[in-house]
Amino acid sequence: MSKNKNNKEETLNFETAIKRIEAIVQELENGNTPLEDSLKLFEDGMKLIRYCQQKLDEVEKRVELLIKNENGEFETKPFDPNIARTNTQV
Repeated sequence: MSKNKNNKEETLNFETAIKRIEAIVQELENGNTPLEDSLKLFEDGMKLIRYCQQKLDEVEKRVELLIKNENGEFETKPFDPNIARTNTQV
């Protein structure tokens, strides 16, 4: 069983996790799933959401913006999500 879990973790990526979350939501919204199965799906979905959030946090730490400095040269600076959110709000 642990071998299967390790194999599952090795093949899981962000996109696969998002697709699985979407499938879980669709199945739960369908309303035809028995209560115990719904609870299991909910638990699985929450695990996948935590996984996705962890991946997003990791990526956010690695993102750098390429900008020009005062001398017209390109330099990298750490990504600041607060600045990015402020600049993209309409």
